[in-house]
Amino acid sequence: MDTKALFNIGYGLYVLSAKEGEKDSGCIVNTVMQVTSEPLAVVVAVNRSNYTNGMIARTGVFDVSVLSEDATFDVFRRFGFQSGATADKFAGFAPTQRTGNGLLALDGIYANAVLECRVTDAVELSTHTLFFGEVTDAKVLSARPTCTYSYYQANIKPKPEAKKTDKTVWRCKICGYEYEGETLPEGFVCPICKHPASDFEKVSG
Repeated sequence: MDTKALFNIGYGLYVLSAKEGEKDSGCIVNTVMQVTSEPLAVVVAVNRSNYTNGMIARTGVFDVSVLSEDATFDVFRRFGFQSGATADKFAGFAPTQRTGNGLLALDGIYANAVLECRVTDAVELSTHTLFFGEVTDAKVLSARPTCTYSYYQANIKPKPEAKKTDKTVWRCKICGYEYEGETLPEGFVCPICKHPASDFEKVSG
């Protein structure tokens, strides 16, 4: 099976945010879809190992910031390459707004729209949770095109440089994380983007 075939499915990229107590957090997701129009509702897929997943499960509220092509790699590094359990992802990040439901979302510099949602149902899958959310408010922030996964790969994600090493190096085709070792351990998943060993390629050794 060639799992790269799934890369040809069209994806947008989003910052999913939540708030629990005084703590704001968020993560990068690529699966957001409108499921009904009356009531207006979306479904979001969130990796169960993401800190934001637990926050949404406990609070029942989330925001979706639709990233535009103006989003920089720093946005993806900030919200996608570190855990909200140990990092304050919004610290020192100015282009945000506090929406009507009390959550932080991105403003029009890096996002072209924001959705405020209330969880109405959740389905647990093996690695992800599907949160169904009623859209309680929505705003268009700019006319800039939505940042797709393909656009991110071609124009935003830095091109990795080949390492000069005699060691065997495996590189994640999704986020660029590199693992050194003769083989990938059984059950290995990327510590950054949580994708499985099948999404790694051997780049040296």
